[in-house]
Amino acid sequence: MFAPAYLDYNATTPLAPAVLDAMLPWLEGRFGNPSSRHEFGRAARRAIDEARGRVAAAVGAHPTEVIFTSGGSEANNLFLRGAAATLAPSGGAGACLAVSAIEHPCVREPARALARRGWSLAEVAVDPDGRVSRGAFRDVLARKPRIVSVMMANNETGVIQDVAAMADDARPARAWFHSDAVQAFGRIPVDFRALNGAGLHALTLSAHKLGGPKGAGALVLDKRVELEPLIQGGGQERGLRSGTENVPAIVGFGLACELAVAHRAAEAARLVALRGRLERGLAAAGAEIFGRAAERLPNTVYFSLPDLDGETLVGRLDREGYAVASGAACASAKTEPSHVLMAMAVSPVLARGAVRVSLGAGTREADVDGFLAALARTAGQLKNLSVVATME
Repeated sequence: MFAPAYLDYNATTPLAPAVLDAMLPWLEGRFGNPSSRHEFGRAARRAIDEARGRVAAAVGAHPTEVIFTSGGSEANNLFLRGAAATLAPSGGAGACLAVSAIEHPCVREPARALARRGWSLAEVAVDPDGRVSRGAFRDVLARKPRIVSVMMANNETGVIQDVAAMADDARPARAWFHSDAVQAFGRIPVDFRALNGAGLHALTLSAHKLGGPKGAGALVLDKRVELEPLIQGGGQERGLRSGTENVPAIVGFGLACELAVAHRAAEAARLVALRGRLERGLAAAGAEIFGRAAERLPNTVYFSLPDLDGETLVGRLDREGYAVASGAACASAKTEPSHVLMAMAVSPVLARGAVRVSLGAGTREADVDGFLAALARTAGQLKNLSVVATME
């Protein structure tokens, strides 16, 4: 029987069985609105409070610092747009907003929208390995940005940024510092209290990247920071995110956080070994592995084979039974080379061949070995087709 192998865990993860079990009662008989005063509502409120405590404990925060959202994109928008509206109600008038050049679109696009409304946008350059250039960052800090956002780990390359050091560098500028930790949390240690002490004010999390459900995320926010809400109405989530809470997803999110942290160290060691096995095979095939010299997430490999198109390769590998990606899932409809690789000064030709493999809980050695064999077959077929086309 054909059994495809899933190697796209950075796009989303399967729901952990224990998480599904925890969610099911809240999809059936426990259907109360958590804002209602009767027992049905009070039970839902208790479930949200328990989940909030679990999320907070997993990242070293206080429960009152956790604001539930529909996911990472909303949390990032809530911080950026909410901070901008608070700091510059009239529309920016030249106030500086700084983001790294490799941010996810849900940071880049709201930042660019703010630039169209008067903010001065500074995109901080990265080095060829995908690390934010500390020199470029200090140059941007000289402009006294009001808001800074630098992701903790890149969704394409897996490269990890030294957010604590950058937050400390930004202290003299008195900027509100935010980090998108969607890919990092659950894969590397994330301690909001320690980061907050270094100068970070907000952190974004998402449930479906760590065995939780889609449709749940959080902004972990220093209570001294005031944001203008994106959604107004009933005043839920400290008035920062009105609307009836998604109780089943929030319950699942809380447990997924707890489980991810409990298993993180052992799982990271296992994935590093699998990643090494994969990279040795890719290197033998002549692949260029992006960000290989930098510290990376234990599960992520982003590579390119010379003279092969990444989208074509991904499609062929899918038919071979291996689900991988050509970049960020949220940008999969775009045909231009990855903005992350462009920021890393990768040639456009090589960038168009990029393929991302991201490993996870269900990945085994047989999946890695099978993928390498399928890649060799597919690459050989595509090269033969190219040779025939050239001869014709």
